[in-house]
Amino acid sequence: MRTDFETLRTLALYTIDVLTEKGLIEFNINSRGDLAEAMATEYGVCFATDEDIRDQAIEEVEEKMGADNLPEDITESEMFNHARKEIIKSFSGENIGGLYLVESLHQASQRMTKFLMDCDLIEDVFGEDEDIASFLIKKLRHFSPKKN
Repeated sequence: MRTDFETLRTLALYTIDVLTEKGLIEFNINSRGDLAEAMATEYGVCFATDEDIRDQAIEEVEEKMGADNLPEDITESEMFNHARKEIIKSFSGENIGGLYLVESLHQASQRMTKFLMDCDLIEDVFGEDEDIASFLIKKLRHFSPKKN
């Protein structure tokens, strides 16, 4: 399965659901879509999607070959495949639900905890920062876009 921004949105909705079920956040249900969009955007800093990696690999090939010398279907080229593999390797191949970790899971959970505290769409957050971050780490490890 290829990942894209929609996968980040699915991760955001999953996160909102588990935080709500655990009683860690309160928000106006009418703003759930806006909250998911904002959270997905924040997750975009923590995770790279297949789409992000594809775009980055294309940029690298364009940089090396020049925009005028690109093959018709760049994604089928050997140079593109090599660039893509190197980018994935830079993430240590570590991924969650097809999303590659740009930051450590610990950093991502801290970033998202701060997001929860600062987001105007969230009315209240219950719990200590460390507890919320630990909870997020556990839940993020089990994320699967197919199940969620």
